[in-house]
Amino acid sequence: MTEVLDATDSQTAMIADLVGSVRAVEETIARLFAVRDGMLAVASRVAIDIARQAAHPDHGDMALRAVAAEIGAAVRVSDRTIERRMDEASWTVERFVEVWAAQGAGRISAAHARVIVDAGAHLDDPADRARYAARAVEAAVVESPNRLRRVARRIAEQYQARTVTERHQDARELRRVWVKDLDDGMAELGMLGPAVLVHGIHDRLTRMARTITLENGRAGQAAKPGTAPAPRPMSLPAAPDADAAADITDATAGVGSDSRTMDQLRADLLADIALTGAPTGHDTEAGLLGEIRARVEVTVPVFTLMDDDTGGHNGGSASGAPPAELDGRSPIDTRTARLLAGDATGWERVLTHPITGALLAVDRYRPSDQLTRHLRARDQRCRFPGCNIAARRCDIDHTHAASDGGETCATNLAHLCRRHHTLKHHSRWRVEHGRPGEDDVGPDREGGETDETPRTTGDLVWTSPTGTTYVDRPPEQNTVRFTDRK
Repeated sequence: MTEVLDATDSQTAMIADLVGSVRAVEETIARLFAVRDGMLAVASRVAIDIARQAAHPDHGDMALRAVAAEIGAAVRVSDRTIERRMDEASWTVERFVEVWAAQGAGRISAAHARVIVDAGAHLDDPADRARYAARAVEAAVVESPNRLRRVARRIAEQYQARTVTERHQDARELRRVWVKDLDDGMAELGMLGPAVLVHGIHDRLTRMARTITLENGRAGQAAKPGTAPAPRPMSLPAAPDADAAADITDATAGVGSDSRTMDQLRADLLADIALTGAPTGHDTEAGLLGEIRARVEVTVPVFTLMDDDTGGHNGGSASGAPPAELDGRSPIDTRTARLLAGDATGWERVLTHPITGALLAVDRYRPSDQLTRHLRARDQRCRFPGCNIAARRCDIDHTHAASDGGETCATNLAHLCRRHHTLKHHSRWRVEHGRPGEDDVGPDREGGETDETPRTTGDLVWTSPTGTTYVDRPPEQNTVRFTDRK
């Protein structure tokens, strides 16, 4: 390959200038991140000082939440994210000042700084921590963050006052599982746990996948090529009908010839085990955990159910109806949505306006709490600006307290997650429902620029401790809208 060797002098000079410019930009970005960390650390310190002056029994937790909520609403970021950034910034600025200074000088990037801080998080002695930081920064100047991680851990181990066993006992307390929504009806499942268990899980899945591959190979040799039966990939016990579950399997993973890769086999096996396996090590004597089945909530526009399978330009149906949505989070393919709807034991019907798409009512063929369903369909998530916790995991809160005469109605109720429910009652954040005809306007539901849309009874008007107003509007309904064509 001689592409660069064949470049002219002017082209070589241009590349050199671009390289220098990119490097300068990266150094500037590193400095700006350091400046932001400094500001967040100061905000955290101010919140703690406020709580200390007032002798708050929670040692500043609610004050930190209030300040994080203020910053998050202003920059349109979840206050949980801001509070996490504040914690990380305080940790870096106060405990690893050498690392923060190196980042502020543009010598290392924010990614380098995070690696160094994470590797030295358990160093409690200030002198040891300073020596470790100095050595790690020098290594970071010449290494990428990925390479630095191993080097930093080795350096930190030399200054550890506690054994690996002791530290591992603390780290085990952080074990967790999380879900991250992706595009195209997909999601990511993550797990943090002891390395031995995680690698053991991966090894077992790998050996199961290899066994399936070998068995398919033997079956292929005994029959004509391409006729070997394919084992079903994923199963979904949310559907009580075994045939329906198999149909969903085929729709989500595809069955015809088993040409799945090792990664695909591992994913299908993990889903099968997690959805159908009994938790024998944790179940009760009555087997209560083994009786629990997976549950999902799907919103499907009626035209999507009625249409054919050709699909539309917007990823929904041929008529232009939007695709189905899982828990108001991400679209899912139409075939899977139909199979789930066809096997559901009961439906919640959401009636929307044919022109505006606004929610009109919610009913169900079986009796249930009408108002609760209406609120869940309207709110879909926590109604604090920037929060996306699903409504089914939130509290239904009286905006005007029932003890003070507040009515139990849609115009005085909204979903708030436990975090923001507590924030509302124990901080200076205030909220009220909007009313039709109000001529004031505020930030849109994402917390950004103001618009000219009047507030409605579904809007929540939040006022922060500093007096800034933020308006949170209900999410748009996943429905069809009819408009006049001119």
